Amino acid sequence: MSAFMSAFASLVGSLADLLQPFFQTASTAAAIVLFTALVRLAVHPLSRAAARGQKARTKLQPQIAALREKHGKNPERMQKALMELHTAEKVSPLSGCLPSLLQMPAFFLLYHLFSSTRIGGEPNALLSHRLFEAPLGERWHDALADGGVFGAQGLVYLALFLIVAAVATFSYGRTKRQMAANPMTPATGPDGQPVPGMGAMTKLIPLMSFMTLFTVAFVPLAAALYVVTSTTWTAIERAFLYRDMTAPGTAMAGAA
Repeated sequence: MSAFMSAFASLVGSLADLLQPFFQTASTAAAIVLFTALVRLAVHPLSRAAARGQKARTKLQPQIAALREKHGKNPERMQKALMELHTAEKVSPLSGCLPSLLQMPAFFLLYHLFSSTRIGGEPNALLSHRLFEAPLGERWHDALADGGVFGAQGLVYLALFLIVAAVATFSYGRTKRQMAANPMTPATGPDGQPVPGMGAMTKLIPLMSFMTLFTVAFVPLAAALYVVTSTTWTAIERAFLYRDMTAPGTAMAGAA
């Protein structure tokens, strides 16, 4: 693990050196943004596949409702019928999870890199690198202790919070419109009965984007930059990939 982290630290350092003529003292922060963009670009084909899968699942809702009506009292038959339907339509119920799952290692790498005081037996020099006045290895509570919310460091976090809030508000509006235009059949278990709590969960889904604010507040600034960049990318990407699912009757106008 130590050798792997050393190699990752070298990668971040190399990207920072490449960007130094353009971003000067903020070159390491810019390298993290570039690294995030490269990760998101790598998983974009999976995001496109997930969008096609979600649209296909939306199209299957009437058939799923009919199966629940027919086999609701026979859990085994219901489960088999759902599997057969998804197989016949070449739709994976789990396809939407892959893009998020594949990004998690990159986030944890950055989190670990900027939380470790030593890398490869040597002091971690990256911890002293800054975005303006805020060290990349420190957290929001460190900024609050050094100048408060409107101090030199606090203003960096305030800018990130404003970006996250703007992106979350944009995502909230799109999700609400998408859910209104494409109402889903109430989630049920294999026995055909409604899953307890799913109604409340459905209402919370549009608000999930705002949870990013808490992540940014508690992780090292470097990891927060990854989260902000990735969240912004997601909002733009979903606006493009799901652009035909925000108006009634147009959900299946075409796969992205």
